Amino acid sequence: MIDKKKFKLSIIIPCYNEKNTLTKLINKVLSSLSNYNLNLYEILIVDDGSTDGTAEIIKQNFSKKNYFKTFFHDKNLGKGAAIKTAKNFLSGDIIIIQDADLEYNPDDYENLLKPILNEDFKVVYGSRVLNKKRYKISGFSSKIRILGNHFLTIISNILNKQKLTDAHTCYKVFHKDLFDLITLEENDFAFCPEVTSKISNLGFKIYEVPISYNGRSYQDGKKIKTIDAFRALKTLIKYR
Repeated sequence: MIDKKKFKLSIIIPCYNEKNTLTKLINKVLSSLSNYNLNLYEILIVDDGSTDGTAEIIKQNFSKKNYFKTFFHDKNLGKGAAIKTAKNFLSGDIIIIQDADLEYNPDDYENLLKPILNEDFKVVYGSRVLNKKRYKISGFSSKIRILGNHFLTIISNILNKQKLTDAHTCYKVFHKDLFDLITLEENDFAFCPEVTSKISNLGFKIYEVPISYNGRSYQDGKKIKTIDAFRALKTLIKYR
């Protein structure tokens, strides 16, 4: 078992035009880490070419603070590109991907980390649908996203020989030993199918834990689009 008091957690936060949620999200992350009594951590924020003032918020509030590493892209390159930037500067033993919006709750960290701390698995995904009796549906676009995610998860499981319920979740947690073995290539949301495929190619099983989820609409700033589903399918085929 990995000693909780000795391991270091790296939290990667890619963000693009999230001025309304970023500070609230960071406060939630810090609160969760405090409640979990986790003192060894770093938070890597990558601004991916924001145009709404997000970069200025990062520079003013986080760039010079302890535990924070901040990076800035001159233009919007995509979530995968932001994760690639952060990957070059990680110093933690376990890595978690955290979106900058408020869809995912950092209070789930304890359950996400437990299987890795127990040394049962090298990678854990937080599933938005595991053990859920119903989906949270807010309109037609929400139904389409749910159906698309379900379809892509089925295809991913067939190609990658996994048994996931939510392959394209944000919450992906890696032991650094495994994360170091993966060379990331995709720049956009295709990061998700890419990393799942490459983990599977290495022969690792992905463990899922249920998480809470508060999905937002496009009006609230949702960024993933229908075209990303086709890119995901292409990526799944590409790396298998």
